[in-house]
Amino acid sequence: MKIALMDSGNGLLAAAAAVHRLRPDADLVLSSDPDGMPWGPRTSEDIVAHALECARSAAALAPDALIVACNTASVHALAAIRAELEPAIPVIGTVPAIKPAAAAGGPVAIWATPGTTGSPYQRGLIRDFAAGVEVTEVPCPGLADAVQYADSAAVDAAVAAAAALTPRNVRSVVLGCTHYELVAERIRAAVQPLLSPAVPRLTLYGSAEAVAAQTLRRIGAAPDPGAAPSGRLTVLLSGREGSIDPASLTYPEGRSLVEAAAVRP
Repeated sequence: MKIALMDSGNGLLAAAAAVHRLRPDADLVLSSDPDGMPWGPRTSEDIVAHALECARSAAALAPDALIVACNTASVHALAAIRAELEPAIPVIGTVPAIKPAAAAGGPVAIWATPGTTGSPYQRGLIRDFAAGVEVTEVPCPGLADAVQYADSAAVDAAVAAAAALTPRNVRSVVLGCTHYELVAERIRAAVQPLLSPAVPRLTLYGSAEAVAAQTLRRIGAAPDPGAAPSGRLTVLLSGREGSIDPASLTYPEGRSLVEAAAVRP
């Protein structure tokens, strides 16, 4: 079994680690675009072009499925990627976990990039899945870039700024960018002390686990977390085979993938 994941940078690590937990015997292909990132500030046409190239590089290795582990790419390029690769390769997009957060009850805050915050796409998800629930959209300028480069001081500053914009009565925070899942506990540590004492423990909603499970369903594979960690890891950097970048190794998700690949039989 081979599962490919794509993102502009290391935002794919959370979903890749989730797939690895469910199927440690699966080969993983991590296809990112260091030559073209970040994708967020680009025009929609540019995002589609870069995402398609990233997807094509992964598809050339004949994976059983491709995860678009990037909210920006899922918004702008998912349809184009599916049109080119499906049905030969199932393509699974990433959607912010607004539906389960709203179902658990509000108030809810959605942390996202400035480009996604207030966008018709995100407003549509709120309308469809969070009607009647108090929702606050919180822009997080600089957070994705800080996570990408493992700039700890910049992560702390961006998280603190977003925490200050988060209402004191929220019960949950939706992590609307895959990069944010890599610093989830730092987000919780910043927001929880600011909340009203009446608010229970803050719940964070990411997409990685749901995307990993959906991918296995799409290819008819059952979870088997007890399988031997025999999967191989291939890293594609703007189409070139390479190694996982050092910044990614500062996160447990990145280290777990490299360690598993290093000890495979």
